Amino acid sequence: MEYAGERAEHLNLRGRRKTEIMTGIERKRKMSLLRVEHLRKEYGDVTPLRDVSFEVEEGEIISIIGPSGTGKSTLLRCINQLVEPTSGRVWFDGEEITDPACRISLVRQKMGMVFQQFNLFPDRTILENVIEAPIRLLKMPEEQAAKKGMELLSAVGLADKADRYPEELSGGQQQRAAIARAVIMEPRIMLFDEPTSALDPSTISEVQIVIRNLARRGMTMLIVTHELRFAREISTRVFYMDEGGICEDGTPEQIFDHPRMENTRRFIRGIRTLSLRIDAAKSFDYPGAFSAMQKYGADNMFDRARISRMWSAFEEIVMLSLIPHLEQSGKGYPVTVAIQYAEADDELTVKICYGGDPYDPLNGGQSLAVGVIRAITSEIEYEFEDIEEMNILRIRL
Repeated sequence: MEYAGERAEHLNLRGRRKTEIMTGIERKRKMSLLRVEHLRKEYGDVTPLRDVSFEVEEGEIISIIGPSGTGKSTLLRCINQLVEPTSGRVWFDGEEITDPACRISLVRQKMGMVFQQFNLFPDRTILENVIEAPIRLLKMPEEQAAKKGMELLSAVGLADKADRYPEELSGGQQQRAAIARAVIMEPRIMLFDEPTSALDPSTISEVQIVIRNLARRGMTMLIVTHELRFAREISTRVFYMDEGGICEDGTPEQIFDHPRMENTRRFIRGIRTLSLRIDAAKSFDYPGAFSAMQKYGADNMFDRARISRMWSAFEEIVMLSLIPHLEQSGKGYPVTVAIQYAEADDELTVKICYGGDPYDPLNGGQSLAVGVIRAITSEIEYEFEDIEEMNILRIRL
């Protein structure tokens, strides 16, 4: 009987503990303004979102960065159900909005969205664009909506443009009007889809100032952006997205200063690579390599001097010093050449890898070629990796 009593007490305690745990989970769910679980979106053979899960607490400002075509915009559209997910669930403000029974039109009134294109009604004034939704959806009296609309237009610096039409405004002004149109609905969260991508560089800061002001007011925001400096300054969290998923999630300091993944590091530093492979001297397309370097230099806006140094490094080291040695020794192929440019640091490097016995072309290569290389480079490093039996030469131009 004593044992049975102890067991009953134990089961009762375990039951209470389970209830406490479940209550804690439910409490956490209620605290999260937005919760996304295992979101997936497929378009035929293309899958822009594979398995995305995260939570957003009220007041958080999350920037979503990553290469083009990695599902960032699709994610925002799935969150507000402009695009129906293939699978997965989304909760917003305590309601599952992926439930077919959900009245999504009511949910969107609490979820503002600003697109790349401004989507203003061309036949209505800026003020009319701003007050359309609260009058029609919230049944706000027109006089009250107009007063509130003018307050918001003043806040975004467009009070003097209230009676103008969209075509009379610059891109930056139209985007600010679009933000005012979303904010007048007093949303719980704002979704920004590349809000500055369609703007001239001179007007980008106008829109960023408005978004910063929203941040100061405590607005919860998800911002898809390619402006990395802006993302770092404004965010409480940053998502790095690649290949349809969130690869890294952390503070701006973690993502920008100490990224865990190589892909994140490459993206943050703006690294672009040109790769060449030489399997045999006779079959290698030297004119094609020269053309590829010219294009690579043009794409990265190098001046002629930098393009010339890049080609000289390849020509003097690979063609005049390394290849003759490999041809004579009969081993060492393939030779791989990776030219990398890091936009964030304005750093250009050439990495040359080849097999065979240890051979440093800076010491055993053609003296004139080595002299030229040393004259045009800021740093040269040679090493031999015993495990891989690989020669590695790094040149910084």
